[in-house]
This record gives sequence, C-alpha cells and structure tokens, in this order.
Amino acid sequence: MSSTTSKDLLARVDERIVGLRREAEVLTASLAAGLHVVLEGPPGTGKSTLLRAVADAAGFGMEFVEGNAELTPARLVGHHDPALVLETGYTPDIFVDGPLATALREGRLLYIEELNRVPEETLNVLVGALAEGEIHVPRLGRIPAGPGFRLIAAMNPFDAVGTARVSQAIADRMCRIAISYQDAPGERRIVTTVTGVDGALPASAVELTRLTREHAQVRMGSSVRGAIDLVRLAVGLAQLRGEPLPVPGDATFADAAVASLSGRLRVEEGCEQTPEAIVLELIDRLKPQAGEEVEPPPPGKAPGPALRPEPPVTP
Repeated sequence: MSSTTSKDLLARVDERIVGLRREAEVLTASLAAGLHVVLEGPPGTGKSTLLRAVADAAGFGMEFVEGNAELTPARLVGHHDPALVLETGYTPDIFVDGPLATALREGRLLYIEELNRVPEETLNVLVGALAEGEIHVPRLGRIPAGPGFRLIAAMNPFDAVGTARVSQAIADRMCRIAISYQDAPGERRIVTTVTGVDGALPASAVELTRLTREHAQVRMGSSVRGAIDLVRLAVGLAQLRGEPLPVPGDATFADAAVASLSGRLRVEEGCEQTPEAIVLELIDRLKPQAGEEVEPPPPGKAPGPALRPEPPVTP
C-alpha cells in the first residue's frame, strides 16, 4: 500500500470515527502487512467501529462472528448437511461453509467479536489458520487461506465478567492494539454527533458517565453509550413533561441518568451501595454549589433543546 493510498484511506476513516487516529494507523499497517490483530479494550470504546471503518475504506470483505460460549467448532468452520449425508455420504459438495471456511476460501477478514468468551476447543481450530494459513476438516480435506485472509478479533479485558484468558498459542500469533476510552472532548463530540444535541446536557452526561469509571465501588463503569442514552432519554422526558432540557439537580436529569447508567455499572463484590445510589451520589458532584453562577447560554442562543430540525413532511 503506497503512502498516498494510506493517507487517502485514513482520511476516509477519519470521517467515520472520532479520535483513535493512532490505533487506525496501526490497524491499517497491520492489515497491509498481512498480520492478524486483536483489538482489546472495555465495551463501548469503538473497537468494532474502528475495524469496520478501516475495512470498508480499504475494500476488505469481512465475515462477522459473534463470540460466545455457544460457538462450536462446527458453527465456526462449517459442517456437512446431515440430510444430504444420508443420501450421498460425505462428499465435498454438501459441505456447508461456516464463516471461517468462507473467509479462508474467499480471502476475507474474519472478525470475531468477544474472542475471550469463545470456548477453548473452538479457539484451537484457529491455530492452524494462524500458523499454517490453512485448516484441515475431517472428511473434507484441506482449506487453504486466500491472500486476503486475516483474523481480526475484539475482546474485553480479562477481568471483565464472563471472560477467560486466550491461550498463548493464539496470543503469540497475533498483534495486539489496546483501545481505551476517548478523552472528554472526544466523548462529547461523539454524543453530540449521535444525538444531535449540543450544549450543557451532553457535557453533563459525558462528565457523569466518566465519573462512573472512577468510583471506588465500581469495578467497571459506563461507556459513552450510557451518555448517549442519557441525552436521548433526557430530551424525551423533557418533551413529555413540558420542561426545558434538564441539568444535574433536576428530577428529570436524575430519572434519565439512573435509567441509562445504573444497568451498565458493575459494582465490586460486597458493595453495599446499589448502582442507582451510586449514580445519584455522582449526580450530586455535578450540581451547582450554593453561590455558584450557572453559565448562561451563548449569545444568540435561546435555552432549550438544541435538536436537529425535523425533516419536511411530504404530503
């Protein structure tokens, strides 16, 4: 991939993601070099979005696999059609390709989400594809990898609920790109872009969401998805109740925050506080203190929802 082509590709990626420029550059170079990559980071940090943006910009085809405890080797690789086996026996033409076989034959990306939730027996199937560029299927034979085949996996940190350690046989054959949460300006930009709401509400939603990651009793806080839902719900509640957009300290803001964030928090073992109580405690930190002045809206802007205009209604 030439320097000019790479710059054009990254420019197209920048149109779809906020931040993550360094990670996009490393992923782009890894794919161009024929390397396999694991993207590791907490939920909601843009791992899937980053890969899809890079893959689309580079023109890579992709097979998607949802990693979970139910992913068996047969579901990953493929299987002989049981009904046709009774008629014709085990012949190559009745083999139904799974996503791994399809990615190998067609030289596509194989994207496995939640890699460290996949059973070890299933992960062992990948070793041959990573080490030798092929797999061997009983009663079918060898499936070699096409030139564009890459394994790209995403996973949460090991200590996340429901995860297990990936074997060294897999880890030793993949590059690792660590992806963390965006900074506060980046998350505000994401929330504003997704919701169409600008100003104090998305700023407060992002600040509250980030505070959930710092609380002493919270093992894992909310991602930016919580802030997005908080803004959407707060706007809906405000419209339903005939109120202006809420701020921390308003009942509407608290209702939206508890509903949007409490289910996303993973508290420490033995914590006596409920997630709802933690969210309300953190809201208190955002309330304007006695004697503080609330910042007025910018000149020329009236207070209230900063929403995208409704599309015209076609008769």
